[in-house]
Amino acid sequence: DVQLQASGGGLVQAGGSLRLSCSISGSGFSFDDYVIGWFRQAPGQEREVSSCISSSDRSTYYGDSVKGRFTLSTDNAKNTVYLQMNSLKPEDTAAYYCASGRSFLTRRYEDAYDFWGHGTLVTVSS
Repeated sequence: DVQLQASGGGLVQAGGSLRLSCSISGSGFSFDDYVIGWFRQAPGQEREVSSCISSSDRSTYYGDSVKGRFTLSTDNAKNTVYLQMNSLKPEDTAAYYCASGRSFLTRRYEDAYDFWGHGTLVTVSS
């Protein structure tokens, strides 16, 4: 199994920044070959993928709503994937989840992710 732990959420004013961390462990996970997605779910809305990273070719994906403001990075020594969120907007308010996926090609589909961490709440005040 794979365990993921998302952290780093909090309350921030519009225009501010936060860095979320996704710590990954478990015998079924390889930091040499992984796909990690960050999803978010705002109150009353469906969960959507905001960003994704693949280790095989260092591919990254960012949704249109976060492109240019969010940046993914990794620290293999710490088995951690980070999501740096800058220029935050009130509409970024959501619970953020990291998940381990099977393929970068299916990054947008929740069903393509096998393991999920608990969410971390991000609240952006106006």
